[in-house]
Amino acid sequence: MKKKISTLLLTGMLSVSMAAAPVYGSSTQKKITDAKNAKQEQQKQLDDTQDKLDSLEAKKGNLESYIKELDKQFSELEKNLLQLQKQSEEAKDELETLQKELVKAEAEEEEQYASMKLRIQYMYENADQSYITMFLEARTFSEFLSQAENMSQLTKYDREMLEKYKKTTKEIKEKEASIKEQQKQLEQLKQESLDKQDEISTIMKTTHAQIASYESEISAQESNVKSLMSKIEGQQETINNLIKQQKDEEAAEALAQKEKEEQGAQNNSQNQKPSSQNPQNTQKPVENVQQKPSQDTSSNQNQGNSQDTSKGKYLGNFRLTAYCACASCCGVSTGITASGTVATQGRTVAMYGVPFGTKLLINGTVYTVEDRGTAYGHVDIFFNSHEDALRFGSQRADVYQVN
Repeated sequence: MKKKISTLLLTGMLSVSMAAAPVYGSSTQKKITDAKNAKQEQQKQLDDTQDKLDSLEAKKGNLESYIKELDKQFSELEKNLLQLQKQSEEAKDELETLQKELVKAEAEEEEQYASMKLRIQYMYENADQSYITMFLEARTFSEFLSQAENMSQLTKYDREMLEKYKKTTKEIKEKEASIKEQQKQLEQLKQESLDKQDEISTIMKTTHAQIASYESEISAQESNVKSLMSKIEGQQETINNLIKQQKDEEAAEALAQKEKEEQGAQNNSQNQKPSSQNPQNTQKPVENVQQKPSQDTSSNQNQGNSQDTSKGKYLGNFRLTAYCACASCCGVSTGITASGTVATQGRTVAMYGVPFGTKLLINGTVYTVEDRGTAYGHVDIFFNSHEDALRFGSQRADVYQVN
């Protein structure tokens, strides 16, 4: 849960922590400074690599959006092409029907024309005889006129039917020409659609190739990021170990100074008691008193940095701060620690440099290291509310390891 919002911020906090503490070992301090400088350089490389990675991801994202748009256009062209194909098939069927109708109309026109020619020819050749025959055979003059009218009407009908067939033939031919023109336009549109599909297909292939190139570069940059993060993490571990070493040195010197002061006080006390009671026995008690602390001091030096006391192993005077489970403090608000436990007030603290589960005695309360986020020597104490964490502020206290 406890995550660094910025590595540089953590480095800054380490710097503040180091500035606040006295320098006991210039060699250790130099190592810390060198390690921090190396980490800052690696962080700069990581930031530059991350910028490149973000840029590549953005370019890849733009191309992927472009591919989606091209794919949409390609699909629309396919639908349009299907529609044009359907219209072309319908026009073809209609043209075939019109061509059949045209053949039929032309045949009927020819037939009507031939019949009319025969009747006209017959009437022309036998006009006088026909009228005389009709007149002689008619029982009345009215019947004669009626028959003559019928012949006139028949001639008129022939002419009207001929005109009608001609008109029908003309309309069919015009419609046939219109459909042929429509077919031509449809074929042109189909070709344009096919050409556009080919163009889009070519662009999509080129774009996919560019995306593949970006993906290859992204993979390489991601490998660089992982490598740099691993180096930074290792460098941070080195820094934490060096800070822990420095804190142990400080604690050892502070404990040695305290024992020296206690030893001096005890020697003064032992020296004063015999002088008041028995001056002759002054030398012996002093020797006994001095010999025992000397052995204790030697034993303590052989133990290195253990600094065990009745309260546990003294780690040093550490900086104390507070945090809560909000996004402002942790970057996320899950309430789950880096060790996988649920952060609990009065138990959970965060600090690098010691294993998870390490028990720390601070101001009379035993806490458990369950989170990360601060360097060794800087303990971040969990509180349930952001207000309580702010109210705690920044303090310093002696810290003991009790397990």
